[in-house]
Order: sequence, then C-alpha cells, then structure tokens
Amino acid sequence: MERHYGWVIVAAGAVITCVAMGAMFALPVYLQPMADQTGWTRAGISGAMTVGFLVMGVAGFFWGTLTDRIGARPVVLIAAVMLGLGLFIASRATDLLVFQFAYGGLVGASGGAFFAPLMATTIGWFDKNRSLAVSLVSLGGGVAPMVITPLATVLIQIYGWRDAMMMTAITATVLILPLSLLIRRAPEMLAASPTPSSDVEPAEQQPTRMGAVFRTPQFFVLAGVFFFCCAAHSGPIFHTVSYAMLCGASAIAAASIYSVEGFAGLFGRVIFGILGDRLGVKRVIIGGLVLQAAGIYTYIYVSELSHFYALAAVLGLAYGGVMPLYAVLARDYFGPKVMGTVLGGITMTSSIGMAFGPLGGGWIFDTFGDYHWLYVSSAVIGLAAAALALAFPPKNHDIAPTHAVPA
Repeated sequence: MERHYGWVIVAAGAVITCVAMGAMFALPVYLQPMADQTGWTRAGISGAMTVGFLVMGVAGFFWGTLTDRIGARPVVLIAAVMLGLGLFIASRATDLLVFQFAYGGLVGASGGAFFAPLMATTIGWFDKNRSLAVSLVSLGGGVAPMVITPLATVLIQIYGWRDAMMMTAITATVLILPLSLLIRRAPEMLAASPTPSSDVEPAEQQPTRMGAVFRTPQFFVLAGVFFFCCAAHSGPIFHTVSYAMLCGASAIAAASIYSVEGFAGLFGRVIFGILGDRLGVKRVIIGGLVLQAAGIYTYIYVSELSHFYALAAVLGLAYGGVMPLYAVLARDYFGPKVMGTVLGGITMTSSIGMAFGPLGGGWIFDTFGDYHWLYVSSAVIGLAAAALALAFPPKNHDIAPTHAVPA
C-alpha cells in the first residue's frame, strides 16, 4: 500500500495548489469594487500583486531550501496559516500600505511555499510516472482560475469585497491545513530510485548541500532555461488581449483568449507528462519550447479571432505542458536530497523572467507603435531556451540501468 501513497500526495498537492494559487491570483476581480469603495488607486491596489510576485520568487527559494531540511509538511502548514492571515488582514485593511503589506508580503510569501516543496515531495514518491505525477499536481494551478476566480466574483456580488476576501481566507486555511497533514516524505529507497525513462545523465557526484548545487553549471543551465521560457511567453500572454482588440476583437472576445489558453494548458500538462515518462523529459521540454516559440512567432500573421483562439490553444498546450517538467529534469540530474533548493532557486529566476515580458512588451509598443517586435523577440528568446536545454548531459546508454522500485 505504501508504494501507492504517492497518488495521495498528488491528489492533496493538486487541491492545495488550486486553493492557494486561486486565492492569491483572484485579486483582479477585487480591483473594481475595492477602488470604488476605498478610493485607492488601481495602481496602488495592483502594486500589491507586483510585490507579491517578487516576494513569492524570493520566498520560494527559502521555502525550497527549508523543505530539504525539515520536509514539506511543516512548510505547507506554516504557509497555509500565512495565506489565511494575509488575506484576513487585507480584507480588514483601511490603509493602502497595510493592504499592500498583507497581500504582497504575507500572501506573496506564502505563495512561494507550494510549488517547490510539493513538487520535490511528489517526485520522491515515484520512479515510473514521475512526469505525469508532477504534471497532475500542477493541474491544480491550471484549474484555479476556472474555479476560485468565478467563486470570488459571486461572493463579492453577494457580500462585498471585504467579506468575500475574509471568507476566502477562512476557507483556504480550513481546506489546506488538513490536506497538509497527508504530505510526508517518501521512503529513502523509493526517493533515490532513478527514472527509467530518463534521457539525462545524472551528476557523477550528486550534491547534498546548497553550496554544492550552486557550483554545478547544470543549475545555471536549468535556471536559464526556466528564465528564458517564462520571459518568452509572459509578454505574449499579457499583451495578446490588447493585440486582439487592435485587430478588431471586442473586449469580451479578446479576454476569452485567456480561457482558451488555460483550458488547453490542462490538456498540455497531462499529455506532456505522459510523453515525458515515455520519451524522456529533456526531449519533451525541448520539443515543447520549440512549439512555444513557433506559436509565438505565428502571432505576427494573425488578425482574426478564430486564429487567435487556435494559437492560444497551441501556446497553452506548450507552456502549460512544459512548466511542471523542469522539476523532473532537476531530479534526474541532481538527485533527491536537494530538490527543494534546486526548485526554489529556479522558481525565483522564473519569476524574474515573468516580470520582463509585460514590461518589455509595453516598451516595444510605446516605441514602435505595434506588437510585431514583441512576438519576434519573444520567439527568439523561446528558441534560446530550447537551445540552452541541449546543454544538459545526454544519457550514457552504455551504462547498465539500475533497477528501480516500482511506484
């Protein structure tokens, strides 16, 4: 029975990710009612989300490193309390600075405690189906905008933004705390099992401490791939709605492009997870990055809404499918003992990459008067990510495979 417990971790991780990320990223639906009731500027309210992204990236590294030392369960328990406390304080705030501290600081810091710890723990429970397992955990983040955001909208309409946020704080905490108790470390024998389908050669001496991780060029390669991947798609994701409206689409129709991307991303996670287990995760990541770059570049040729939908499906499939697989690539090279540190570090760099896209896209439009060079430059950055991923050492097939413990 114990060898199948990994699927319990997957289920708990998916729900925790859905609730936590949904609660954090629902802020846009609060924007209008908050501005109307408090008189705070939209820039001031939105600034809490910007602070949250930055704090989440830095905190993710801290939480990941802490996970390697004490395990994911206490980390997620602490983060659940911080998430609920931050949302509760934000819901009662009468001063903008207090709101920004609560939402950007506490909620943002808690947000960094879910990806790296949960992924690192999930990977330890699987030898076979590792790619599928981490993809299913990340599925919660993809479902969140489809579940939590509409629910928050309804609550705001019925109770007002303050009570809606307070109810979200209480509900999120009550749901995450008991689910956190299901999370536990994998048996050492299982956690150390190699991935049978891996197409990456493990490090000759797998690092066991944080300092050793940062002395390996592969860490910087992996962080660079994650950075370029996020920098490539964040600009197009952020600006494509505006681009579609410039091409004549209505605001509602243009906004629905996001829904198509999100829905396609759900399928991408499952499809790419299965392919990663069968073909090798490095091959699938490189293929996904090339597909992402091609889809981004094709935007310069579209002007009709149906074409925008088609490309949104391609992009959602590509970046939604690729993102969870970086955790498996890291496990195949670095081994199980420093997974939290590695995943926390690359998550921090990905957050920086995400920050460049919207800013760079705005600068390109202000400078050239259109989005043409945004899509060209983003496609080039995406190809750079694929090229950099080639630097991971390929599997040496002359070495006899190690028999793994089934999961």
